[in-house]
Amino acid sequence: MRVGVEVGGTFTDLVAVEDGRLVVTKVPSTPKSPDVGAFAALTASGIDLARIEDLGHGSTVATNAVLERKGATVAFVATAGFRDLLFMQRHDRRNIYDLFYAKPAPPVRRKDCFEAVERLRADGSVETPLDETKVKAELLPALRDGGYRAVAICLLNAYADPVHEKRLAALIGEALPGVLVTCSHQVAREFREFERASTTLLSAYVQPVIDGYLHRFEGRLAEAGFKGRFTVMQSNGGRLPAEAMRQSAITALYSGPAAGVVGATRQAARSGFKDLITFDMGGTSTDVCLVQDGRPSLAAETEIDGLPIRTPVLDIVSVGAGGGSLAWVDDGGMLRVGPQSAGADPGPACYGRGGTEPATTDAHIVIGTIRPGAFLGGRMQLDGEAARRAFEPLAERFALSVEQAAASALQLADANIVRAIQLVSTERGRDPRDYALVPFGGAGPLHAARIAEELGISTIVVPPNAGVISAYGLVASDYTKFDAVTRKMKLDDAAAREAGRIFGEMRDRLAAQFADMKLPGALDYTHTLDMRFVGQAFEVGVEIPADRLGSLDAAYLAELFADAHHRTFMHGANLDRPVEIVTLRVGATLPIGGAPKLDREKLAARAPEQAKIFHGEAWLDCDRHTAEALAAGPQITGPAVIEGYTATTWVPPGWTAGLDEADNLILRRSP
Repeated sequence: MRVGVEVGGTFTDLVAVEDGRLVVTKVPSTPKSPDVGAFAALTASGIDLARIEDLGHGSTVATNAVLERKGATVAFVATAGFRDLLFMQRHDRRNIYDLFYAKPAPPVRRKDCFEAVERLRADGSVETPLDETKVKAELLPALRDGGYRAVAICLLNAYADPVHEKRLAALIGEALPGVLVTCSHQVAREFREFERASTTLLSAYVQPVIDGYLHRFEGRLAEAGFKGRFTVMQSNGGRLPAEAMRQSAITALYSGPAAGVVGATRQAARSGFKDLITFDMGGTSTDVCLVQDGRPSLAAETEIDGLPIRTPVLDIVSVGAGGGSLAWVDDGGMLRVGPQSAGADPGPACYGRGGTEPATTDAHIVIGTIRPGAFLGGRMQLDGEAARRAFEPLAERFALSVEQAAASALQLADANIVRAIQLVSTERGRDPRDYALVPFGGAGPLHAARIAEELGISTIVVPPNAGVISAYGLVASDYTKFDAVTRKMKLDDAAAREAGRIFGEMRDRLAAQFADMKLPGALDYTHTLDMRFVGQAFEVGVEIPADRLGSLDAAYLAELFADAHHRTFMHGANLDRPVEIVTLRVGATLPIGGAPKLDREKLAARAPEQAKIFHGEAWLDCDRHTAEALAAGPQITGPAVIEGYTATTWVPPGWTAGLDEADNLILRRSP
């Protein structure tokens, strides 16, 4: 049996697959102790934990630790003269007209930043040896007196040779047993000192939190009889055993959103759709990703709370628009939606747990797209009158009816999502009309058609059990690990051959790591060179076919770079300037051997019912269907509402909907 448990901001979802049988469970999340909610989902499912062979897990624990500044007490050690690196950052200004602009604050105090006397040159040669005497006499006592749970070490040019970092880590480990030590060469062996330092610090900051969380969860699992493999989702769309995550917790920063993209991509591919725009609208946020030819876009860097993290992540854009997003009035008297959220506790007003402010879910109840008695297949009763009461103050303030106020809030939420989709499509040279829209999360299918209309998208693919796709992605994802190393070389035949040699070393290193993780099997590799014109500040990723690694030459690499540069910047096809290799990247993937099929949770089918939906300033008569009552082939013409256990789909006028053989609900816009 394969099981995926994904902890979201509002609900914790579980998907279990065994011999074609599907089990789906949703329980409220427990933000103060996410492992409690995760185990509650397992308990509610009724699954015998002793039968689970593979348990995939994703959560927002690392993300919340950074955003809420609830990580470990951490010390930062840099090369002498670079103590203030984390505070000086880059000489840029995000908001150039903000008179009170301040750079994002790292989760460390200046007094907790220390120096080590040493210096490496950019080629890795030693300029100044590590002064161990001074380390023992000054640094170690200061670290001991500080009561730190973790230490982040980022020495100048350590990506070229980590010899000083390794020795310093050994000295700290001997003097301070029990203190977690994270070195930059372990998490980001790349140049750009600030980005590498930020990544190292954040990794050390969240590592004890992740360790404690995983330890508690594993303990509960063991007590309940679990003996299978426990894996954790990474931000790059692949899983690794939990033990491996204790060495680099920062890679799990966006595990939940990444799992959703993987699950949506796998399920849409069953219907032949490979060029996709996915959007996951859950309780707190909406996460958007572009998928080209069945491969989600991958970025080498992301950021959280304004701080850069140099680790491979799926190229996901997030906005504060979810089922729990609150409608409010700003200082200028304008209606806003999000990023504030009602979360899981107290949740939207309709949950009946003490919430009084209007949320997106409340708006759907007001306009009729969510039926209070049908939420989660009728397993959770919502308070429709509480939802209306929550919107009454806004309606009165703007001289609107309650329905108009709710519809306005939904329009604003849609506009936020449209903007996010434009960031991953039109602003990167991709026309959204060339893609199918794949909505998931509990609220995604309710908003999909309006968003598609705004973007000119004509096809929507709604997966079965759309509300738990992230949990499904945990059982459908492969095992993946990436390695990167900076080696700046001016492009010539010698550099091309050296790149081939380094690629071989990186492959061997990744293969050894998979063996250490007891993950046997043939690995699939990807090879990428970050290249640029000499003098450029940033690089372009150039993917290298595996069959050419043994015969790389300068002319071939220059041709690949020119094509990639032109696709990205619409110039550079003529190589009139020298080119250099900057960073080499290798990804290793162990396929799981076929993703399990995702079916609908089988609820009792019923005949269509008449319903009224507030749409376009008027009430529309429409049919309300159950997804379980639909059969592959026949089409439903909008307006219509299709209810499922984990999500409801709105089919507005001008759209048709029908199930295909893969059990995906396909919506098409009439010409």
